[in-house]
Amino acid sequence: MDEWFNKIRAGCQLPETATDQLRIDGFTIIRGPVAPERLHRFTAAYDAAMASGDHADLKIASTTTRLYDFVNQSPDFDDIYIYPPLLEACSHVIGQPFKLSSTLGRTLRPHTSAQDLHIDIPRNSEDLPMVGFILMVDEFRPDNGATRFIPGSHLWPTAPPPGHQSSCESEVLARGPAGSLIIFNGSVWHGHTANQSGQPRRSIQGYFVRRQVRSGIDLPVRMKPETLLRISPLARYVLAV
Repeated sequence: MDEWFNKIRAGCQLPETATDQLRIDGFTIIRGPVAPERLHRFTAAYDAAMASGDHADLKIASTTTRLYDFVNQSPDFDDIYIYPPLLEACSHVIGQPFKLSSTLGRTLRPHTSAQDLHIDIPRNSEDLPMVGFILMVDEFRPDNGATRFIPGSHLWPTAPPPGHQSSCESEVLARGPAGSLIIFNGSVWHGHTANQSGQPRRSIQGYFVRRQVRSGIDLPVRMKPETLLRISPLARYVLAV
């Protein structure tokens, strides 16, 4: 194992209860890296990034608007993917040196339907395990599309069938105030619920994989000189640059 991984693994900032929830339920919700006094500036930085991002990185789907590669956006986002509790969670779930695979901003538009239950990586993928995160830019509520999870489903041998939206008695809504962080196993069944509110519900998301696995975005190739100048040695390690 490499030195950085050993340091991350030896950390003690991820609550023990969160570690247990990840292992048993496949997801957990913790306080994120954005302090309350930073939320206003952080939200403004998110909106600016979504409005000015490279058109090639923008994807408008049926319910969401996504902008990929948040690593090269505002410095306000630099502490997300190196947040110690998040990295500790990756070390426990992935169990070996890992890297960031991709990041994106994702806005769930108002008055949109629920997403099908799904998993983020096939059960038979050679790229397993994967760890995902969702940083709540806005509060996640039952009326604005909070993500639902099926506890323990990361341990099931099957994936949800295509088009599966049926409610499960055991499903849990990942609710929390702005700034909260969801960490989840990429194999857990999940999906956003309907946004019945009149406001968008914003988040920043990303995924981590083993270092030898192909990333969702080739971050080393995409790195901007100004990003490389400002990020820390830990960030360079996590980005594998």
